[in-house]
Amino acid sequence: MLTIPTLKSKPINLSYDIPISRTKQFWDGLKEGKVLATKCKKCGTLNFPPAADCPNCYSSDIEWIPLSSEGEIETFTHVIVKPQSFQEYEPYTIVIVKLKDNVRVLAWLTDTLIENIKVGMKVKLQVKKSQEGVLTYEFTPI
Repeated sequence: MLTIPTLKSKPINLSYDIPISRTKQFWDGLKEGKVLATKCKKCGTLNFPPAADCPNCYSSDIEWIPLSSEGEIETFTHVIVKPQSFQEYEPYTIVIVKLKDNVRVLAWLTDTLIENIKVGMKVKLQVKKSQEGVLTYEFTPI
């Protein structure tokens, strides 16, 4: 096998200031313990993640509504080989859950062992603070 000489590069650390003015209500909702979605007043489409403009009819006339907190797992994956920005985390499980609102949410599933996770499992959506101190949301078993 041919060995090609290499040098290790320095780690790259990028961060950006992401504008949130059109979705600020979502972030304010997390501070109040609520996970909010947008609902188009024109066509009734429910959007999560929230969208400032309806992707269905392109209207900007939206309202903010809290999502129901209960749903069922539709699919999941357990992440062992993590992206660079998640290296400090233990392996984790990501789920896609269909909520009672008929909207799907992708988030981490916590407080359970991988062998206990099943498609159809009932879970609850809740706001939490990440280990970096940022508000986010996750699912836990019911």
